[in-house]
Amino acid sequence: MRARLIGPILGLLALGSAWSASAESFPDRPITMIVPLAAGGPTDTLARILAEAMRSSLGQPVVVENVTGGAGTTGIVKAVRAEPDGYTVVIGNWFTHVVNSAIYPDRINPVRDFEPVSLVGDNPLLIVAKKGVPANNLSELISWLKTNAGTASEGTSGAGSASHIAGVLFQQATGTQFQFVPYRGAAPAMHDLVGGQIELMFDQVSSSLPFVRADQIRAYAVTAKTRATIALDIPTVDEAGLPGFHVSVWHAIWAPKNTPAERIRKLNAAVADALRSPSVRARLAEMGQELPSQDRQTPQALATHQRTEMDKWWPIVKAANIKAN
Repeated sequence: MRARLIGPILGLLALGSAWSASAESFPDRPITMIVPLAAGGPTDTLARILAEAMRSSLGQPVVVENVTGGAGTTGIVKAVRAEPDGYTVVIGNWFTHVVNSAIYPDRINPVRDFEPVSLVGDNPLLIVAKKGVPANNLSELISWLKTNAGTASEGTSGAGSASHIAGVLFQQATGTQFQFVPYRGAAPAMHDLVGGQIELMFDQVSSSLPFVRADQIRAYAVTAKTRATIALDIPTVDEAGLPGFHVSVWHAIWAPKNTPAERIRKLNAAVADALRSPSVRARLAEMGQELPSQDRQTPQALATHQRTEMDKWWPIVKAANIKAN
């Protein structure tokens, strides 16, 4: 009887040892970081900076793979279907992992489909207007928009974009009315703002600040609780008279659901090490990224933040009847 029991017990011990060795050796090959948006954009640039820095901690390359299409959903779906072994992660943002799940509820459920790894950066927006708008501060801008109800226009990057949803929330918060003019991206919209064809934009700090510095457009406030590190002279919305109007295109990293917890911890540690690097911090600051504090870099903190953002933005997206193009 004892002889019959010894074999299975030794087998289980051997299997346990194999599992332990596998966990300790992770990763023993390159990791793929899926970027669900186009090469050259802010998310792609951020991914490549982090991937390069994470290699030191992981001892393996992190290979960036751009999988575009469906307003980011194609890459997200590919990440969902990847083997949950820690060798595939996805970097996404407020749009891909909050807004898109309200627009495409049948395709994406970011809470059900992913394990959070770490928040990596916040990129708030600037409220900017063309030089010809007769308003010296945010309160005067709101008054001017009310006086010219329905005649002013805001340039957006399309339905469901940060600029569009920020505009919807701004109208609700201020009782103003203006027209939305969709463009194929922020760059052509900014071109028309500088040229005076549209009056207003809600644009990422890193994108709009050069035009502010060149005195081609006027900035009224940053949509965050604290002033932007690269624009300390521009007040926050709270300081400018619109408290609580906080909008940020934050970025984070996730792994497929059921990725082992130990591997999530190793990935999280690699991200944390990258965000401590002075060179990484300097490069992200140049992009206008506000780095999360250490307590906000945990998987649990990302999960809480994401649920809070979904509770805030889903009703706004659905009330505005924003649909997939």
